[in-house]
Amino acid sequence: MRVIDWGRVPYEEAVERMKVVLANRIAGSDPDTLIFCEHDPVYTVGRTRGAAANILNPEGIPIVPVSRGGDVTFHGPGQLVGYPVFALPDHRHDLHGFLRGLEGSMIQSLASFGVNGTRDDRNTGVWVDGKKIMAIGIAAKRWVTWHGFALNCTVDLNHYRRINPCGMPSDLVTSLDRHTDPCPPRDILMNTVVDELGKWWRDWTAEPG
Repeated sequence: MRVIDWGRVPYEEAVERMKVVLANRIAGSDPDTLIFCEHDPVYTVGRTRGAAANILNPEGIPIVPVSRGGDVTFHGPGQLVGYPVFALPDHRHDLHGFLRGLEGSMIQSLASFGVNGTRDDRNTGVWVDGKKIMAIGIAAKRWVTWHGFALNCTVDLNHYRRINPCGMPSDLVTSLDRHTDPCPPRDILMNTVVDELGKWWRDWTAEPG
């Protein structure tokens, strides 16, 4: 698994760059690649019907329709965004299983910092004390995944008050700095996520038998 850190990059630029990595992975010229980055403030609208109605008062923040699954969410400074561009092997053509693996990897990562992350049977993502701390929205082309996850670390949660994030009330969103003191540095978080995601990916994609 190759790991790339793009740093802070505008959302639409990141999508165009991600498309190049996606095309190269489909062609077999790039390995499975996990991209980390952080975005300028933006609201993204997924393919869920009626998602745009969950934007209440954007106050000048750009709104970008995207090809991932899911509803409306916010991206901005203080998030750890990860885009896994991974080729699902023939025996694992299972996007739901892949999404659950991302959740599980983040739950294990949070546990490394003493934070008890959980799943919610009704919603995707990772939750802490009944509030969402990580959103997930993935897509796939020819069984190669793209888009990914956003972990709220030190993000300004006021941005969520201008939308119904993932169709929910904004007070159901939290961030890592509200559950750790101090919040782990970005490079430590990245390394932990790489370790946990890598372990799950190797196990999940291993040939049966």
